[in-house]
Amino acid sequence: MRPLLFICAALLFMPAKFTRAEEKKTAQPAADFVLVIHGGAGVVGKDELTPEQEKASRATLDAALQAGHSVLARGGRSLDAVIAAIKILEDSPLFNAGKGSVLTADGTVTMDASLMDGATRQAGACADIRHVKNPIDLARLVMDRTPHVLLTGEGAELLAKEHGLPLMPAEYFITDHRKLQLQRVQQREKARKAGDKKAQINPLEAIGTVGAVALDKHGNLAAGTSTGGMVNKRFGRVGDSPIIGAGTYANNLTCAVSGTGHGEFFLRSVVAYDIAAKMEYQGVALTNAATEVVMRKLTEAGGKGGVIALDAKGNVAMPFNTEGMYRGVIRPDGKPWTAIRKD
Repeated sequence: MRPLLFICAALLFMPAKFTRAEEKKTAQPAADFVLVIHGGAGVVGKDELTPEQEKASRATLDAALQAGHSVLARGGRSLDAVIAAIKILEDSPLFNAGKGSVLTADGTVTMDASLMDGATRQAGACADIRHVKNPIDLARLVMDRTPHVLLTGEGAELLAKEHGLPLMPAEYFITDHRKLQLQRVQQREKARKAGDKKAQINPLEAIGTVGAVALDKHGNLAAGTSTGGMVNKRFGRVGDSPIIGAGTYANNLTCAVSGTGHGEFFLRSVVAYDIAAKMEYQGVALTNAATEVVMRKLTEAGGKGGVIALDAKGNVAMPFNTEGMYRGVIRPDGKPWTAIRKD
């Protein structure tokens, strides 16, 4: 009798063969692969863009989608697809990331980026970057080659030099458009301080923070975000883009998210993780979770912006509470879809 009791007790307290997380680590092949990108949320009325500018912006979004699609179509990792897409946007002077980043109060460029792998939940990020051509590549280095998640400033750039990432002079990142933009913002700030109530400063005037989320053929999710931050920023300001859980998050159990908008509000609301948490702990569907966080919670807090989000079934959500958000989606058929405004 005693041996039987011993066996029953052992079986009772034996750990389950697989936990839910362990089961997800061996992700099942996805029915379809998907790539979603954004190029920033903010004021994008038809009067804000010339037809030529809009055409050029859409062409760059298309190129980014095709770059990521080529990775996914040959069975590549979602992480690599996210990086491929973001690098196209970082290299374009049209968006607020990499070349063409907005200028700080002293007329310089400082950039931030982050990356997260939904299969392993490993992440890497960098902030206050001044010379690395593609900050998203540096975020990957932090994730793969260090025990850390976030490196900043000189230490982060030293890592880039050690591994041969392309470095550029400060002038490479600065465009005439951003110089004029900084002048306008600083003039309005000066007028506001002098008592001119009409001199409004819109924190989202400089749209363009870029990001991507992807689902690969192996069923794994990934997310990445890259930005030049907020125009006229001071004091070493860092926003949500390089902060895991605020501007970027990925977990095979739930979703991959990249955000764009007024970073301080995304930081305080932990927007990206909040969407994933609603899915994991409350069983809320992706679209409902993303809409709840962006359109209600973020809006009620006074925050402006949007997100792109993708779950392991290929469902996509792209809510934003601003006038517009540059965004795009591509699936196995290779036909890119892009949009800028709510219509």
